[in-house]
Amino acid sequence: MLTEMFCAYDDFCLSFDRELAARALPPRRHAGGRPPEMWMSEVMTILTLFHESRMRDFKHFYLDVVCQQMRGAFPSLVSYPRFVTLTSRAVVYLVAFALRHGVGRCTGVSFVDSTKLPVCDLRRASRHRVFAGLAAMGKTGAGWFFGFKLHLAISDQGELLGMALTPGNVDDRNRSVIQKLTARLFGKLAGDKGYIDQKLFWELYERNLELITTIRKNMKNKLMLIENRAVYRARGIIETVNGVLKEGLHIQHTRHRSPMNFISNLFAGLCAYSFRPQKPTATVQGLA
Repeated sequence: MLTEMFCAYDDFCLSFDRELAARALPPRRHAGGRPPEMWMSEVMTILTLFHESRMRDFKHFYLDVVCQQMRGAFPSLVSYPRFVTLTSRAVVYLVAFALRHGVGRCTGVSFVDSTKLPVCDLRRASRHRVFAGLAAMGKTGAGWFFGFKLHLAISDQGELLGMALTPGNVDDRNRSVIQKLTARLFGKLAGDKGYIDQKLFWELYERNLELITTIRKNMKNKLMLIENRAVYRARGIIETVNGVLKEGLHIQHTRHRSPMNFISNLFAGLCAYSFRPQKPTATVQGLA
């Protein structure tokens, strides 16, 4: 897995650097300083391996695991403070890789949901400074939180199809978010009651995407096609994926020192999930 991951990152970095060089403005003068000792693909690989290690302290992982046990795979290792500096440079590459190569193929059956990513204890929200002006108060079925929302669309094979990060107070039915999540989708899309919106249903239906939800208690009952009910009953797969990302790959914690650290941790976890050979799957019975 290490070799496969590094090769995928290295090929991507080479093509991405060519794109950046072709679109960048010519420098006014020669840039000073020496080039980084480590390749960007090595930095991305180490960040991704940390999420698969099930360890919770990256400094301990880098010094005791990478530097002691994996020096043969990474011969140009740098000091920990220097690696932290390189991590901030890797954010753009991680985000671009997750959005380009971390997504799978739509099968015609998709699921959409959002999950909270709190950045501090709710009682400390009023004096929180790291994400001041970025994070916001939000509310889910589990209660209030201060932080962000991660919006995901996945296939019935557990592949990520779309992702978006918003402050915690952004509604799940936000048109900009929905557009990003469903740009590549077709067929049937199952969501929870937070996506009930008749206007949204018809907007997606005109794009060959049928939104399937249940009804609230104060709404009149309505019939649902058997195949649509089968799709909705399989919606628990996206809850499983959220659990894998938050508990197994540790994309959620409240110890971030900067917004860049938060973004690198989140997208390294999403990349780690995309590399997993076995993902949660759902079997939809009765769907032709």
